[in-house]
Amino acid sequence: MSMETIVGQPKAVRLMQHALQRGQVAHAYLFSGPAGTGRKQAALAFAKALFCEAGGADACGECLACRKFEHGNQPDLYQIGPDGASIKIDQIRELQRELSYRNSGASRKVYIVEQAEKMTMQAANSLLKFLEEPQSPIVAILITDNGQAVLPTVRSRTQHVPFLPMAPQAMLEMLLAEGHPPLLSRAAVHLAAGVPACRAIIQQEGFAEIRNVMIQLGKESMTRLAAAMITAQQQVFKTDLAERSELLLSLWILWFKDMIHFQAGRQESIVFIDQLEWIGKHAFQRSPAGWVACMELALETGRRLRAHVAPQLALEQFLVQLQEV
Repeated sequence: MSMETIVGQPKAVRLMQHALQRGQVAHAYLFSGPAGTGRKQAALAFAKALFCEAGGADACGECLACRKFEHGNQPDLYQIGPDGASIKIDQIRELQRELSYRNSGASRKVYIVEQAEKMTMQAANSLLKFLEEPQSPIVAILITDNGQAVLPTVRSRTQHVPFLPMAPQAMLEMLLAEGHPPLLSRAAVHLAAGVPACRAIIQQEGFAEIRNVMIQLGKESMTRLAAAMITAQQQVFKTDLAERSELLLSLWILWFKDMIHFQAGRQESIVFIDQLEWIGKHAFQRSPAGWVACMELALETGRRLRAHVAPQLALEQFLVQLQEV
């Protein structure tokens, strides 16, 4: 693990390496950006470089500290995340107790807080006191989807390291160069913000199956509602795919977008490129505004699923409502 493994985040890597090169490492950092952009990977690579005995802009990978880190034997690295729905004050207090003990000989201690926005107010205030009185050998790395959701007083005491969504085409080129299936990669880059998340989606068990089921449902929902209902019953609700209904809907939104891309002559942007002939025959069944309305229905159905509406009820209503657009 090194800075070289962090793809598509040149600004974040530059900020970390400059701090290491100049010996100006801050006592706290806020790694913020969408999930899947490599924030955790970067935090670990940065921590490894902080422990490295070579003292360069990246971990050498050869010294004792690097070898200990690679084998998960670095006692001066601490990681915490939500216990249930939140990070609680007792977790922060326990972290502070651990950090107050004499270290094992390393020049620094490093702690990583994942989903920092989920700290309770009490936990955030407890951490704030720790940040206000930094001990120079201790470096904090807070990871969050949304920096604005972190307590402002905590945020103001950290150095911001932004992780930005990558352009889909750039991610697609990287994934294809790595040998990932083109059709799955073409979909994944529109479902995630970074290459690590794309890889995770592609490697999910059943992702290819979900894509195929969505194509069948996408076609049937436009021409034969009864057939779509039967397909949903047999291939979604009676299988494990029912638990992945949100992913199914996300693919469905891409399906609707493809219709608009075809109408606009942007065939290079079509995600379901293997269905180009079928899309070409049916894209003009609705106006662009009609396809946008279909997307809005899919988004609303996703919100209902997150509100714990039963997947079968939500998706069946979605299929019926599509006929009315």
